[in-house]
Amino acid sequence: MEMARTSAERENKSSSAGLFWSTAKEEGDLVHKAGPADDSSAPGDVVDGGFSSLDGMLQWAIGHSDSAKLKETAQDVQRLSPSELKQRQLEIKELMEKLKMPSDAQLMQIALDDLNNSSLSLDDRLRALQELLILVEPIDNAHDLCKLGGLAVIIRELNHPDPDIRKLSAWILGKASQNSPYVQKQILELGALAKLMKMVKSSSTEESTKAFYAVSALIRNNVAGQQLFYAEAGDKMLQDILSNPSVDIRLRRKAVFLVGDLAECQLENIDKAEMPFFSNHFFLKSVVDLTASIDLDLQEKALAAIKNLLQLRTTEAMVFKDFCRLDDALERMKKQLEDLMLEEYYREYATDVENLRKEVKHIFHEKLGKVITVPT
Repeated sequence: MEMARTSAERENKSSSAGLFWSTAKEEGDLVHKAGPADDSSAPGDVVDGGFSSLDGMLQWAIGHSDSAKLKETAQDVQRLSPSELKQRQLEIKELMEKLKMPSDAQLMQIALDDLNNSSLSLDDRLRALQELLILVEPIDNAHDLCKLGGLAVIIRELNHPDPDIRKLSAWILGKASQNSPYVQKQILELGALAKLMKMVKSSSTEESTKAFYAVSALIRNNVAGQQLFYAEAGDKMLQDILSNPSVDIRLRRKAVFLVGDLAECQLENIDKAEMPFFSNHFFLKSVVDLTASIDLDLQEKALAAIKNLLQLRTTEAMVFKDFCRLDDALERMKKQLEDLMLEEYYREYATDVENLRKEVKHIFHEKLGKVITVPT
């Protein structure tokens, strides 16, 4: 879930309410610009529109107050009994508390309380989710959401009849679990993965892509999550997306990127058994076939995924050669990239992809060389 500051502006922003605090320099400028309205009776320790000390500020305040009114107020306070004085202090303290800006955790709790209100309107429910989407981005806030019991509340919203509610809920879970093993574990234990994978098949493109985003965030660099993903037929879900040209291009890009990410994670955990679907002939062919797409971004992501897949122990070079026809795919890409290099707009991009293509070809032929016996 998916939320330019310049140092020259010197803005201070609150993460909880988007407040802007002016700097001392800005305040000084405002006083200085007052011109003729400036009060010449200010004490000497007023510097650049501010005060050099609290004592100076107090002296200035006293000097600019009605002495009779001050005396009257002081006498009123002296007449207060100890209990009345204590009550006055409590009132002042309560007022100060009301003026305080709530913390991000308090704002999240307010949003969660709203979501737990069954009579809440659809618009207010959407507003509460949109607030949470912004608040959970910092990792500490995502952890606080767990401690507040918020994950169960959000997961419950995945069953809401409104597609926008489901979309935002999936988006929040994805943002909260991104790069956080702690949050990933909590969400997986609450059984959200299967529900999110089902939502990937939604007829709503927005709901589908946000659900896939959440699935990816949940299992990224998480071996336990990846095993559960496979147990829920995640490989079939990926293959269906990759091999179906009618699926939204954004979802296909996300899917092939996830394939490359899963393969990379496997390479980083060589002591773990490789997922069986990595060596599935039809699965590998669905990835290689994407290099023929007219979408350049999809082609590049497919190439990056193939690079990682080739380096796995269980993938076979001959399958890439004979069944997937990787050689033909790489040669076709070479010609396409050569044409793109003639156009100035695409030249830099095409050069980068060509370098990646050459790297993939080298890894492929190196893997191939290990299984082909060269006659002497």
